[in-house]
Order: sequence, then C-alpha cells, then structure tokens
Amino acid sequence: MSGSFVSHALASAALVALVGFTPNLAMPAIAADEVPTQALDPAIVAALARVKANELREIDTKLVGFGTRNLFSEGSHNRSRGVYAARDWLSGQFGDVAKTAGDRMTVKFDTFVQEKTARTPRAVETSSVYATLRGDDPTRGTIVISSHYDSRNSDGSDPIKDSPGADDNGSGTSAVLEAARAMAPMHFPATIVFVCFDGEEQGLFGSAHFAKMLKDRGTVVEANLNNDIIGASVGHGGEQSPNDVRLFSEALPADAKPGRVNATGTENDSPARELARAAKAIGEAYLPTMHVNLIYRADRFLRGGDQESFAENAFPAIRYVEAHENFDHQHQDIRVENGLQYGDLLRYVDFDYVARVTRLNVAAAATLALAPPAPVTEIDNRKLAYDSTLLWAAVPHAQSYEIMWRQTSEPTWSHARNVGAATTATLPLSKDDWLFGIRALDASGHASVVAFPTAKTK
Repeated sequence: MSGSFVSHALASAALVALVGFTPNLAMPAIAADEVPTQALDPAIVAALARVKANELREIDTKLVGFGTRNLFSEGSHNRSRGVYAARDWLSGQFGDVAKTAGDRMTVKFDTFVQEKTARTPRAVETSSVYATLRGDDPTRGTIVISSHYDSRNSDGSDPIKDSPGADDNGSGTSAVLEAARAMAPMHFPATIVFVCFDGEEQGLFGSAHFAKMLKDRGTVVEANLNNDIIGASVGHGGEQSPNDVRLFSEALPADAKPGRVNATGTENDSPARELARAAKAIGEAYLPTMHVNLIYRADRFLRGGDQESFAENAFPAIRYVEAHENFDHQHQDIRVENGLQYGDLLRYVDFDYVARVTRLNVAAAATLALAPPAPVTEIDNRKLAYDSTLLWAAVPHAQSYEIMWRQTSEPTWSHARNVGAATTATLPLSKDDWLFGIRALDASGHASVVAFPTAKTK
C-alpha cells in the first residue's frame, strides 16, 4: 500500500514511548483531549474516489432490465430475463473485476436445492454468486460485503410478472459490485468476500446456506456488512435524507450467555454493536457529510435481512438501510391506484446517495481488512478496586493499543488513550461506572473493532 500518514493515536503512542510507560500502574488523570480519532489512509481515499454514481446506475439499470429476478424464475433458460440471467451477468461482471486483482480474486456460485417451506410452493434451485479477494495474511479472518440480488412483486412466488427490484435490492447489489471494483486493485491482510445472495425474499435462503457453509469450513468471519434497500433518499411522506443512513445491529449474539451479560453489562456491547460503532466512526471520518444512524435492533419490525443468517452463526453482522423507506415501492406489483404509483422502479433510486452508502462500506471494510484483528480482552474482577485494570492478548502486526471508554449511557466510545505496546493497563475510573474496551492499531494507524472485555475472575 502506498502513502503514509500520522494519526492522533500514533502521536500519543510516540509520546508514551518518550515519557515511558509502566504496565499495571495507575495512569495519569484523564486528559480532556483524549477523544477517539480516525486516521485517513490515502489508499482508501483513492478507493472511495473510484466509486461512481453513473456506474451504480448502469448496474441497477441492467438488473431491472431482466424483468424479474424472482427466485422461482430459475427454470427459465432465457438469457435476457429471470433470476439466472441476472446471476450469470453478475458473475461476468465480477469476472471482469477479478482481472484487476491479478490472481487474487476468484468468482463462484453457491448453488443448492432449497426444499419447500410453508412460504413457498415447491422446492427450488437457489444460486448465489460471490467473489473472493484473497488476503495476503493466511492467519487473518474474512470480511463479507453482501446484498441479495433476487426481487419480488406482490406475490412473492410469482415468476411471471415484472419485478424490477430497483431499490430492493438492485441498490444493494450495485453497491456490492461497485465496492468490489473499487477495492480489487488493493492488497489487504484479511480476505474480503463480495456476495450477492439468491432467495432472500422467501426466507434468507441463499445467505443461510452460505453463512452455514462458512461456519462449517471454520472460516473466521470478522464482519458482515449487509446492504439491503439503500437507494432512496426520499421517504413515503416526502422526507429528504440524502446524507443519512440507518445501520442495524443485534444486541445479543447467538452464543450469548444471559447470566454473563447481566453481570458485565454487555447488552449493548455485542460484537455486532462494536462492529456498527466502528463502521460509523470510520465512515463518518471518510465521509464527514454522512450521518450513520445506529439502530439498536437486529432489523426492522416484520422484516428481515441476510445479516441475520450471519448472526445466527455467531458472526458479527450489520445492515445498512436507507433512512426513510417507502413501502409503496417494495414488494408491489407495478400499477397506479388512485393516482399513486406502486412498484420498485428505477426512478425512485438516487444514485448519488447509493454512491455515498457504497463509500461507507468501502471505507469500513478496507480499514478493518488492513487493521490488526481485535485483541481478546479481559477486565480484572478478582478484587474490589476503585480503578479498572484491563488485560489483553497481543495480536500480530499490532504496533500499539488504545483503551476506549465511555459512560454506560453513552451510545459510542467517547474517550481513547494509546498505551503503546503494553498488554495491560489501569485507569483511575471505576469499572462499576464505566464501560471499557481495547482496539489494536497497526503502524499506519488502522484500528480494529473495539474488543469488549470479559471478566477475569481467576
């Protein structure tokens, strides 16, 4: 990676090195300027500049042009209409992107037969398409940027009527393909998978199969950034939010132990919540005009998304969604009733807005793929104390670590202190009243997701 830059965190690390740091000793009083900062990487800035609104429009226009991408149109062998025509076109586009990555990117299908369910009329062949950008460090995990490319009209199983799916989810699919194009020339320690799922509308079929496949293979998924309905900047009531996006995250992971959650207060600090906080901080640093609204729910009421399949396999997963949805343009036959236009049509998609949300994805994924992994962290709970001691395991390629802390009622991390290469430190703050975490930084200032500590009792 070319270019160099200096972050506030690295400057703090240099100061620590200059004045000296003794592990396990209480640190000086809290400094007023110890606020979390985000270094900007010129290589990531360049990748963001490669995201183009006109390219996103061309992708979505092509997807809409397949007429329908309903899961049950898979039996059609028409190369210009139906879900498999769209899948094959996406595969070809990912193949073109792969040519810019040397031999580091491969493109594959994840095809299987989904059995009949209570919501579907028959068994159906389901086929997702994904491109894997292999990381340079085989010890690192995988980051998944996802969407679903299938669509539906008022009848979720109707393979005949038009189902353009421009926003749901041509917008998210366009973002994933464009993110792959922007990031393919770059090298990352972590592996990045760009995937467009089939069968989301009938029950998250494609993502459920794919996430389980990753779990069964022992793949360490460090993050899933899912994009679903990210195209409209105007809501049902005319609300205009061209610079806002919602980011959903679950409270408790699949493997959470309620007793431990209650004891340590982790109900708002799940891996998904920490991922969401990191994505917000990174995204808003690179795109200061954008506001990422953290929504503390797994998804919207009566709806769902592919990030839930990753969450069910205990992978940290979040979902980007436009700020204000218009249900008249989702899951609807194309028609006009009482002067009102229904249908998920291209005219309602703001591609400048899609470009901004795509850049949020690229900034977050690139930063986390370049950063060291989050350290395994503990907070010392072996004795009563008026201060707080944290201990963590060193991670490869981490040049320094930052203690993060916030009040229990604060939504995001409000304070940070770089402690150099130490793996234990004490803050003069009560663990009863504050929340703490640790993140790892590499030599260039790329920061990991914050690791929330478990209690050390022995």
